[in-house]
Amino acid sequence: MAKSKPSAVSDPGKQTIEELRERYRQLYTKKIQADTQLTAAKSRLEELKKEAMEKFGTADVAELQRKLEQMHQENEEKRGKYQADLDQIESELATVEEEFAAEERAADVSTEQS
Repeated sequence: MAKSKPSAVSDPGKQTIEELRERYRQLYTKKIQADTQLTAAKSRLEELKKEAMEKFGTADVAELQRKLEQMHQENEEKRGKYQADLDQIESELATVEEEFAAEERAADVSTEQS
């Protein structure tokens, strides 16, 4: 005698054993994927901690944040000094150009008078 297919469940909230097995299979697949991602994330975290220790001498997030803020501050100071140096160079160049132009005008005037 052939197996008869289980009849549909009359209660709309009730699932058949096949539906439950399929749900379990999907959840199990998601669990395996989550475990794989977790393992990869832990491995990457360890790599990053090692890299941080080599580059910055610490893997502590708070300490790294302080170091980053300090680096930003130092960069801002260097940028400000660089800008001030360029401003000074431009100012001195403008002064030299004005003096040169004045000397040329004076030379032109004395050449015209001769």
